[in-house]
Amino acid sequence: MPRARIKDVAMLAGVSTATVSRTLSSPEAVGHETQEKVMKAVKATGYRINGAARDLRQRRARSILILAPNLSNTFFSQIFAAIQEEASAAGLTVQISDSRIGRDRLLSLGWDGRADGIVLLDGGLDPEVVNGWHLPLIQLSEWNDAYDAPRLGIDNRAAADLAVDHLAGLGHRRLLHVSGPQENILAVTRLEGFLAGAEERGLDHSVFHGAFTLEAGAEAARDWSAMQPRPTAVFCASDECALGFISECAHMGLKVPDDVSVMGFDDIDFADRFLPSLTTIRQPRNEMGRAAANQLIGMMLKARGEDPGPTPEPHPSVDATLVHRSSTGPAVA
Repeated sequence: MPRARIKDVAMLAGVSTATVSRTLSSPEAVGHETQEKVMKAVKATGYRINGAARDLRQRRARSILILAPNLSNTFFSQIFAAIQEEASAAGLTVQISDSRIGRDRLLSLGWDGRADGIVLLDGGLDPEVVNGWHLPLIQLSEWNDAYDAPRLGIDNRAAADLAVDHLAGLGHRRLLHVSGPQENILAVTRLEGFLAGAEERGLDHSVFHGAFTLEAGAEAARDWSAMQPRPTAVFCASDECALGFISECAHMGLKVPDDVSVMGFDDIDFADRFLPSLTTIRQPRNEMGRAAANQLIGMMLKARGEDPGPTPEPHPSVDATLVHRSSTGPAVA
């Protein structure tokens, strides 16, 4: 007979899988009636609660779990390193996992003993799953207002306005924004900042709905090359997208910034090594990682009944800055 799964318990009890997870990990967080339904379903299905993991939770794992949607994304490298450094100084280990590991595995994070707190860099997960973890949690960079957790990051709208202001200051009057995926909160807020900034300054502007990838940047460059008149400057929602745009321009025999100015967003590790070096919005990733780790450690201490020190503001922000390099220049005719 197949081993019972958490969703079998949820189906029999008539509740969500997150409620089952919450009942097993923090029974005080649910009503008595819900507890009874879940425990009866556990008994009826033969579902085996991981007692060793539960005991480990009571002893504390002394570990922070980082969940990110794409571990190969170079944007995360400095953040990971900064969290690791702060955690190590506090006597904690760090685990890093891809956040797209599947609903059932995500559900178990709240009670499997892996960690005492979570840094979440993904705003696209099911809120029911995230809110069912009942662990100290901080959202970093990406966020979701449906998550019951504080967040930390930059003001993406203001940062996009910085980009528009830079291009307008170079004399550009026709701008193109290559946006990220519209289900992503970062892409949405950067687009909002671009549109508001362009309209406020009376600039002609258009939008190519793309992604945070090299391929999306290359596709946008081909689309831009067919526009009449062409925008003289392009603001991409990520550095990878901007580098893809610039590379495709080279394949078409066009030069940046002689034929078009291009800028990105993030200031990834090799943005200054590309030819031409990339003008971009710099996110202070080291500072972001340190701040997130320290805030989470304070939340973990508070959850254990220890003094966490001064209470931080609920949604602290860090400042983005504009880095002007070789990929942007004065407007061409």
